Amino acid sequence: MEESFIAQAKEVLAKDTSVVPEFWQSKYKNEASKNWDKFYNRNTTNFFKDRHWTDREFEELRVGHTFSESKPVLLEIGCGVGNFVWPIIERNPDIFVYACDFSPRAVGFVQANENYTETRCKAFVCDITKDRLANTIPPHSVDIVSAIFVFSALPPEKQADAVSNIVEILKPGGRILFRDYGIYDLAQLRFKSGHKLEDNLYVRQDGTLSYYFSTDRLRELFVQHGGLAELENDYVVKKLVNAKLKIDSDRIFAQAKFQAPIDSGDIETAMSGAVLDKQLDHSMNVE
Repeated sequence: MEESFIAQAKEVLAKDTSVVPEFWQSKYKNEASKNWDKFYNRNTTNFFKDRHWTDREFEELRVGHTFSESKPVLLEIGCGVGNFVWPIIERNPDIFVYACDFSPRAVGFVQANENYTETRCKAFVCDITKDRLANTIPPHSVDIVSAIFVFSALPPEKQADAVSNIVEILKPGGRILFRDYGIYDLAQLRFKSGHKLEDNLYVRQDGTLSYYFSTDRLRELFVQHGGLAELENDYVVKKLVNAKLKIDSDRIFAQAKFQAPIDSGDIETAMSGAVLDKQLDHSMNVE
């Protein structure tokens, strides 16, 4: 991100000084799963498109990758109605997918899909901030965890609990693939006054939460708290151009990979040959 853009974004956000009253903050946070259940009741399986792009962004999801050589096990957190599950199962005939969501209605749609079979996929209801994944998935048995547009739906104070929960079921050397809304994203800048709960946390009209991540926040959660190695951690900027209105705008996503140590005493071994880029671009000053 360019410094001029960051300065403009900060100026926009600084104008919104109001926050949602404490009562409503607690209500929105405590009813996060309920509000997403209502979302799926209204939209059923018709809102999100299937995610056929994920293997372009994450090589670990491609057939023939190291993780695909011997019947890999994948967990998708925040599976929704299966927009990630079905493309990945179709591409890789050997993969087994655990899929969880804190919306019972969403999980029901996955289980009712004509492609659902428990020889390939097990879908279950789970609030990853409080329900232990290891009650359903054997500890240290998962090769890949996909966390794609899910952590943004969690209150910031519960995100570290979710990381600890995930780490318990990761194999040594297992990876978390992360993509979510990045700080200064167009959607964040478009929120009107009255939607802000706290810095970088907002509530939509339907009551669902949306948190916007910095790379420093991801490092704090997954490296400092989770004890994982950082393989990648950066911003993906997609420029949208409206030729009719002559307006350019940026969609900004935080994208990262984290890996569980193979040997807790040897972090370099845990990297498995991946390139570790921990250099911070302090000039971005995104916090």
